[in-house]
Amino acid sequence: MIFIKSGTPRKLSITLSLIITAFTTVLVVFSLWMGLKTLMLAFVPIISIVTYLTTLYILSVLINDKITPIYKTIREVPIEGKKHTKLNIGNKDIIAEVNQEVKLWAEGKLAEIDRLRDLEKYRKEFVGNVSHELKTPIFNIQGYILTLLDGGLEDPKINRLYLERTEKSIDRMISIVEDLESITKLESGEMKLNMETFDLEKLTEDVFEFESPDANSRRIDTVLTVNATRPVNVRADKKRIFEAISNLVGNAIKYGKKGGKVNVAFYDMDNMVLIEVTDDGIGIEKKDLLRIFERFYRVDKSRSRMQGGTGLGLSIVKHIIEAHEQTIHVKSQLDKGTTFTFMLEKSNK
Repeated sequence: MIFIKSGTPRKLSITLSLIITAFTTVLVVFSLWMGLKTLMLAFVPIISIVTYLTTLYILSVLINDKITPIYKTIREVPIEGKKHTKLNIGNKDIIAEVNQEVKLWAEGKLAEIDRLRDLEKYRKEFVGNVSHELKTPIFNIQGYILTLLDGGLEDPKINRLYLERTEKSIDRMISIVEDLESITKLESGEMKLNMETFDLEKLTEDVFEFESPDANSRRIDTVLTVNATRPVNVRADKKRIFEAISNLVGNAIKYGKKGGKVNVAFYDMDNMVLIEVTDDGIGIEKKDLLRIFERFYRVDKSRSRMQGGTGLGLSIVKHIIEAHEQTIHVKSQLDKGTTFTFMLEKSNK
């Protein structure tokens, strides 16, 4: 019974034909003993051949009827990256083969279901975050306008103040939409990089100047450390790298300790330059490190919104660095600070 379950059609056919042939041979020997010689000698091979062919045909048809629908179902929803071969019931153990393929198919579908569940969870979080981020400035604008319509427009102490606050809320909405548009273009490949050669040291100094109001208000020193041959010329998209370093330095200033320091360092790595952005701020918990590059993900939601920003900065940085075919890494310790690192290609010029 075990052999029948695991055997191929040809093996089963041979086994059955041998059994029937043995039985027939016994009958022939008995017939010869009884005196019927020539007819019985011709009967033995004929019986063997007919038995083998008949059994092979019956089993082949039976297996085809049972297995073909399974193969058809699997092929209609194939496993990604796996090419299906034509169903062949020759010398192969077709039962074991189909069983293995069904297992692979089932594992593939379960993995796909898990991935779809994760995507659905991310989609729900993303939609909820977008709604929350846009809802705050929209409600602020609504409140300011209603106040002006209710009589505040005629009060010179109120009208200009509320119009300025309305403008800030509108600017925040525009920033969110523009950042979302940037991420979408980077992900889809619509945004083409404008590769050029530029001095990374000079660009970082421009970033420091751009972020100086926030740095001064928090009494944070911005320091540039160059452990590479000057000038530090790289080949990249200057505008996008400015945006990436500005986001990293801006975050370091926002979440650094008052009176602390933000350091940007360059290290010579043969044909690459390693860039480090380090702060001595509040740090990030280990459980949050894997998610900080997600859109709108905030380690401390209440404090992050008080500090401003769209919640898209690190996601944009990640996409910019990946567009340059590099990877950004982060390490952090609570109350000791955070370090972001990535590399850029040196320029030959």
